[in-house]
Amino acid sequence: MALTESNEFKIGAIAPNFELINTINQNLIKLSEVKGKKGTAIFFICNHCPFVIHVNEELVKLANDYKDKGISFIAISSNDVEKHPQDGPESMKRNAEKLNYPFPYLYDKTQEVAKAYNAACTPDLYLFDEDLKSVYHGQLDASRPGNNIPVTGKDFRKAIDSLLKDKSIVELQKPSIGCNIKWK
Repeated sequence: MALTESNEFKIGAIAPNFELINTINQNLIKLSEVKGKKGTAIFFICNHCPFVIHVNEELVKLANDYKDKGISFIAISSNDVEKHPQDGPESMKRNAEKLNYPFPYLYDKTQEVAKAYNAACTPDLYLFDEDLKSVYHGQLDASRPGNNIPVTGKDFRKAIDSLLKDKSIVELQKPSIGCNIKWK
């Protein structure tokens, strides 16, 4: 597993639009139709990455805690499934059902969405305001597999709370760290 930091995504940049299939129910999801009233969180994740496995439970809690507060959550997997078949759509569906994902789990077959977001790792986490302007791109919290720091979602929760209170999110945003996206 190669440790990879998230790339820069400029704060204030507009979220690139996309249309992808939700592996859970086969529905086409358009960002413009599922964005949240107050904000939208987008997670680039996959099934097999130990960093994602480490935070999966917190991602579910996070979405359950904020979805009724106007924040929409979307997860996307962009990994090359020829080399990593465990990240394919059928496995994505099984994983989402097993973990009770309260958000769509979209498959980015062409990897164009990951490229548009300059995504580099899993997990790679983004938060956008009601106008889909980027307000946060960074780590969930300081926990990593094996570092004995509890997974709390502290950094991402603080960003969402600031967004909901119309406060600026000006603090240093530490990059997410995880496995690299498996490019074709």
